[in-house]
Amino acid sequence: MSATPEDRPHPSPETPPRVVVIGAGIVGCCLADELTARGWTDVTVLEQGPLPAPGGSTSHAPGLVFRTSPSRTLTEFARYTVEKFGSLRHDGVPCFEPVGGLELATTPERLADLHRRAGLAAAWGVRGEVVNAARCKELWPLLDESVVLGGFHTPEDGVARAVAACRAQLDRATTRGARFLDRHTVTGIERADGRVTGVVTDRGVFPADHVVSAAGFWGPVIGRMAGVGVPLQPLAHQYARTGPLPELSGAAAEATLPILRFQDADLYFREHHDRIGIGSYAHRPLPVDPFGVPGYEEARRRGMEMPSSYPFTEEDWAPSWADARRLVPALRAAEVESGFNGVFSFTPDGMPLLGEARELRGFWLAEAVWVTHSAGVARAVAEWMVDGRPSIDVHDCDVARFEEAQRSPAYVRERGSQQFVEVYDVTHPLQPMEQPRPLRVSPFHARQEQLGAFFLEGGGWERPHWYEANAPLVATLDDDLPERDPWSARYWSPVAAAEARATRERVALYDMTPLRRLEVTGPGALDFLDRMTTNKLRKKPGAVTYALLLDEAGGIRSDLTVARLAEDHFQIGANSPADLDHLLRHAPAEVHVRDITCGTCCVGVWGPLARALVQPLTGDDFSHEGFGYFRAKRAHIGHVPVTALRLSYVGELGWELYTTADLGLRLWDTLWEAGRELGVIAAGRSAFNSLRLEKGYRAWGTDMTTEHTPAEAGVGFAVRMDKGDFVGRDALRARPEPTRRLTPLLLDDPAAVVLGSEPVSVDGTTAGYVTSAAYGYTLGRCVAYAWLPAGLAPGTGVHIAYFGEKVPATVSEEPLYDPGMTRIRR
Repeated sequence: MSATPEDRPHPSPETPPRVVVIGAGIVGCCLADELTARGWTDVTVLEQGPLPAPGGSTSHAPGLVFRTSPSRTLTEFARYTVEKFGSLRHDGVPCFEPVGGLELATTPERLADLHRRAGLAAAWGVRGEVVNAARCKELWPLLDESVVLGGFHTPEDGVARAVAACRAQLDRATTRGARFLDRHTVTGIERADGRVTGVVTDRGVFPADHVVSAAGFWGPVIGRMAGVGVPLQPLAHQYARTGPLPELSGAAAEATLPILRFQDADLYFREHHDRIGIGSYAHRPLPVDPFGVPGYEEARRRGMEMPSSYPFTEEDWAPSWADARRLVPALRAAEVESGFNGVFSFTPDGMPLLGEARELRGFWLAEAVWVTHSAGVARAVAEWMVDGRPSIDVHDCDVARFEEAQRSPAYVRERGSQQFVEVYDVTHPLQPMEQPRPLRVSPFHARQEQLGAFFLEGGGWERPHWYEANAPLVATLDDDLPERDPWSARYWSPVAAAEARATRERVALYDMTPLRRLEVTGPGALDFLDRMTTNKLRKKPGAVTYALLLDEAGGIRSDLTVARLAEDHFQIGANSPADLDHLLRHAPAEVHVRDITCGTCCVGVWGPLARALVQPLTGDDFSHEGFGYFRAKRAHIGHVPVTALRLSYVGELGWELYTTADLGLRLWDTLWEAGRELGVIAAGRSAFNSLRLEKGYRAWGTDMTTEHTPAEAGVGFAVRMDKGDFVGRDALRARPEPTRRLTPLLLDDPAAVVLGSEPVSVDGTTAGYVTSAAYGYTLGRCVAYAWLPAGLAPGTGVHIAYFGEKVPATVSEEPLYDPGMTRIRR
């Protein structure tokens, strides 16, 4: 158990920064508590409504805390929220009741998914078990057992009393120096020289060094005042309470039964003494304009209980009420006593918005946060502000994570509404959004459609995962592919195996256009990049270097390929918009950082016949001697000028060929026509992922994050401690020997497959979790990488839990494929 704020040492800066938090809901109160616990005591929390229940989402939140999520980050946020609220009381009343959680299955698909959730819980350290229908009835006696197939029980989940938790933390933060001012409506954000300087309200101006928007569904309104876009869509969500139920008569406690999810009908339930509260995600999305939500006083004048409480729409409720009565017979004689449509926030990907806005230094977001995750989010943001980094990985919550194409109001509204619809859906990790598509396409898109590409989506890009044109190649495979279970067979095709084989044996074209490309130029470019990254970049033009971006604690922010094209001109292969954001924040005035992804494109040409394909098309020397591995060269392929990088993410000979978007189709056609006699194919990301895992290449954000050091992640070769100072160098020097490592596993059964995020046990005890996994078609086994204790020798047996089954696997040496690098370096 980690320490609560009261247990931590309190730094005492001589002049703590002035912090203004906008919003005294659960996030604002948690953040004030976390900041003041760390010695930042000059904290003012402004709230437009009355305290302690000012009328935002917190004031009506039902308070159900289910910790288990496919996101390890959200699970950790929720875990800390339970830990912290469990230690708080207000007026003698606990702020959290650990009544447990119960998720029900009424269909075979949902029951299978509950086994998967049990695996996620074990991977993330949450205690839980899948139970049968009889046990569900014992835990929740009001159920109709005949409707239920089973459930997932988590004993430490429960009910958070959000308003009480706000008050307890408000009182504690106040004793440390914070002040909470209600009925202060924010009307503006003051700024100077690109930095926030204060908050304007209808009752005066509050100077500030840092401003945090924790305004919930008003976040876009505050953001506009600061000149910062906040991609958040408020939606209304139905919640109703029954009248008294005889079966619960005499209940002294507010809640004793586990909080309940009936996800097959998009419903959840909790007790309110002798009544039942029911929430529904089954109705149509009800988006709310954040700029049209009234303030507290205006809401009261309109007859609303609070700004976040909209009138109950009976027509939306009727189907949910029928489903609730089907599950709980006691409701068949009951009536709905009260109901409302409560407003809360969704983002395009369903994750919170956290971090400092680059557009306005000192302006922070802590938005789109549910009570479930509130204390964990506040701790992360407080650590970020005080220490410079959160103690856990939050890259999938970073305000900078969205592409520009994903920040339009239309996109945010459409995707936010769909996130509401999918809250309780059984969602596959590869499942793409349905709309708006297609949004971003490469110049090769028309050719890919002609080849029968099966597209999935990422970052708004249409990404081919395999091509139906290659289906005849499946019959040429030497070995029969093992039959897949329905889950691992979803968004998969045996064509991927044929494409992987063709890459290993002949040559394939891969669309690498969605790979982020940055251009860094200017007289200080080399010094800047050398300071920001871990590897030696002081090489002659034409060199390509694999390097890491670290944070000050030595955690891996990202991994990059840095091509020095000229003395002061670099092309960088990066991962996410956050990489661009990070470099822009730190670049000196004479260094120019530009995202060139949208104006360029890339074809990966890989396979043993790659040189035979490319060399006849160019007058430049593409021999091994004339164009070595990890080198860059400007050349022409036919009529097309390209920047060629001799890299391979699949473990085979080849190049990444970059050109401008207008010439992309000509480049593809030139390569395709020339490659026909060599048996060239187009190959997709499904084969690509299999090939890269056979080679042991890491994927940042999945296999390694800021929580991991280079030595732990197996990328220490990209760190040159002797090159001079770089970000994170001192922290790496102080790090002890790793106690965990990213470990390659081969599944013992050739027919077994896992997909990622499964728990791994050693000697019967859960010891880690899988990051990436894919079937290795060259190896004839599924490859999985997992975070496990350091020191596990090759040959050590482990078990991976997959839908409740224990799948044996063995720790292996890496790389699993071509350890001598002979296929790439030829």
